Amino acid sequence: MASEIEALRARLAELEARSAALELREKKFETRIAELDEEKRHYQWLAESTTDLISRHARDGTFLYASQAARDLLGYEPEELIGVSAYDLFHPSDLADLLNKSPRVYYHDGFYQQTYRFRAKSGRYVWFETTSRTRRDPASGELIDVLCVSRDVGRRIHAEANRERLARVVESTTDYVLFCDGGERLFYSNEAARRLLGLPREGLDAGLERAYTPASLTILREIVLPAVARYGSWSGELEMPGPQGAVPVLSVVLAHRGPGAEPDHLSLLNRDIGLRKAAEAQARRHQEQIAHANRLATTGELASNIAHELNQPLGAIGNYASGALMQLAADPERPARDLTLPLTRIDEQVQRLGERLRHIRAFVRKGQTRPRPVVLLDAVDAACRLCEWQYQQAGVALEHELPEALPRVLADPIALEQVLVNLLLNALEASREHPGAARVAVRAHQSGPREVTFSVSDQGPGVSEAEAQAIFAPFHSSRPEGLGMGLAISRSLMEAMSGSLELADSSEGATFAGTLPTEPPPAHRRVPPRSQP
Repeated sequence: MASEIEALRARLAELEARSAALELREKKFETRIAELDEEKRHYQWLAESTTDLISRHARDGTFLYASQAARDLLGYEPEELIGVSAYDLFHPSDLADLLNKSPRVYYHDGFYQQTYRFRAKSGRYVWFETTSRTRRDPASGELIDVLCVSRDVGRRIHAEANRERLARVVESTTDYVLFCDGGERLFYSNEAARRLLGLPREGLDAGLERAYTPASLTILREIVLPAVARYGSWSGELEMPGPQGAVPVLSVVLAHRGPGAEPDHLSLLNRDIGLRKAAEAQARRHQEQIAHANRLATTGELASNIAHELNQPLGAIGNYASGALMQLAADPERPARDLTLPLTRIDEQVQRLGERLRHIRAFVRKGQTRPRPVVLLDAVDAACRLCEWQYQQAGVALEHELPEALPRVLADPIALEQVLVNLLLNALEASREHPGAARVAVRAHQSGPREVTFSVSDQGPGVSEAEAQAIFAPFHSSRPEGLGMGLAISRSLMEAMSGSLELADSSEGATFAGTLPTEPPPAHRRVPPRSQP
């Protein structure tokens, strides 16, 4: 009896142990179920929170599930898509491609990616990129459903299309386009650049020295590349070697910046400006010829003044020479030192005559407009001397009030003198027949940190508002005998010297104001960069 009781106790203990184990396993099972539920909620939250559209489809494309992203991407509530065939929303052109892939995907691959257009609720098409995977029954292999993750790639598609279009434009443009890396190695050239430089279409292995002349390469290294590294871009004139010699180009150098760009890569866009420079040179030659003709015509107007200026020293030379000859006739044995004074006076007058002749010859000589530092007062004095006799004959006072402390201006001295003479003669002509027009004044002042403005003012009838619109036009003149080229040429000459000439406001008569740049301060008198970034 005692043994049976012990056996029952042992059996009871075993059952209790099993019960405890079962309770433990049940608790673990419940814990695992809770964890799985939590994971399910987490994954569901992820599916509903992601900006990508998560969807599940039957074999015929019918929506079995759609995430909340359907609302933002397509304008559909997720419930509206359930039971709708996705194939009905494909763009017709893209559906055929998908249906051709379907058998292979469903029965073989099980995983695929497709880019296509999908119709939104509004009727517009959205570019989608969908990654799909099929699920099958492990036992039977039957297709259960298709899981899809879709995202809007419209921006990417449009960006790629824009890049393609840009690439076609770059390849076909007549500008010379080059890309280089930080080691100055070229890794792309368009068709125009390949023809000019003789570069291969494939296997490009060349440096910047192949694309630019030695002088331009020095500018690139010393000025351009540091400027681009700091500011991101630079533009200016360079030269590229060509089959017929150096080709002048307007170059724009840009740093590659933005997402995905290599920080040391550069684009070099070069436009051939040979024809433009030739046209500009031809225009300069024409302008110089017109300006020369204007100076010759002005010299004709100043003939009486020139004759007067020459007569004075010639008369003085004649008087001193006659006096010396009379002294020699009266006393042939007279010592030569007694003739020192008349000979000295004759030499002074010859020097004065030579100076005036040189000035007149320089004024009428052909030449290019080459600005350099000029003392404005010297140019005004020279112009006033040329016009002085005409003013005296007309009874009009010619005054100039220029501060001696003015900085030197950057101008061509002959061109500046020509402008002043034109303005002075115009002012004199306006004063001749006008009552009360007794004087013409030349003034100047520093009008800015790096500029000086001079003005020529008369007391004539002034310029009407209607005439002011055309006063600088070629061949416009208020005088019957005038050619109408003086003011037009004067403005062109001022612009060629980086200045300007305008009709200024005036309470009486007319005032013409010219502005010129001044000489830079000593600390800055060096060769400036070719371009400001």
